[in-house]
Amino acid sequence: MIKTNEMHFPVGMMCRLLLVSRSGYYAWKRRPPSVREQSNRLLKIEIKRVFDDEKGRAGAPRIARRLQDEGKPAGRHRIARIMKDNGWRAKAARKYKATTHSKHSLPVAPNLLEQDFSADKPDQKWVSDITYIWTEEGWLYLAVVLELYSRRVIGWAISERMTAALVCDALIMALWNRKMPKGVIVHSDRGSQYCSAVYQKLFRKHQLICSMSKKGDCYDNAAMESWNHSFKVEAVHGECFKARSEAKFQVFEYIEVYYNRKRLHSKLGYLSPEAFEAKKVA
Repeated sequence: MIKTNEMHFPVGMMCRLLLVSRSGYYAWKRRPPSVREQSNRLLKIEIKRVFDDEKGRAGAPRIARRLQDEGKPAGRHRIARIMKDNGWRAKAARKYKATTHSKHSLPVAPNLLEQDFSADKPDQKWVSDITYIWTEEGWLYLAVVLELYSRRVIGWAISERMTAALVCDALIMALWNRKMPKGVIVHSDRGSQYCSAVYQKLFRKHQLICSMSKKGDCYDNAAMESWNHSFKVEAVHGECFKARSEAKFQVFEYIEVYYNRKRLHSKLGYLSPEAFEAKKVA
């Protein structure tokens, strides 16, 4: 504190007020930094590098794992202290409302998942949902298909309108990405887009199995809600999109560049979805 305020207040006065001997202060000032202090200074640089590379999305656990993978191990609590001292905090959470319209007379499918979001092999269970992004040009709607085995986003589509075509495009992308698997359980809420005839036609054509949440129960699609939450916090919260094109680029960067390939997932043993799939194949 004295060193920080030397340019503003007399050293002698600060030493008296803080009950520190003046000679002791100058001796401390001349003393070289300890090995621990030097190590913390170097670690601080590495933490900031990873924090910036993650665009402020990662907290201490993920930063610790990334540094460990780079051969620079450090404890998560030590990293957390350094981050706190420097005011580096991962992007904070907010609550977001549901988007799909479930008050309709269209037929609905039974809930086949029953809140079991585990999968012991690829393309066994997929989940899907629609979320939204505000821009100064108006709303954008994002439909996502998530593979539960690796938590990888395998299909997504974005549009200015929340239509059945939006969820169909996301599902078609997922099918192409996974080489047209048969018998996959694809779970969603009861939104009119998912109950539409054109969407259900895709299920029959590609031999998929439709599953839907119970009415008004967000926990029935908790894995997808968790992804939506991470997306909003890490890619949307705090951003001001002047044009829809800016938001579309942000969605592409988050899903294809960051989330699938770089974001370390605690449920995957702190591997990215892509790395998890590659490890299992190997």
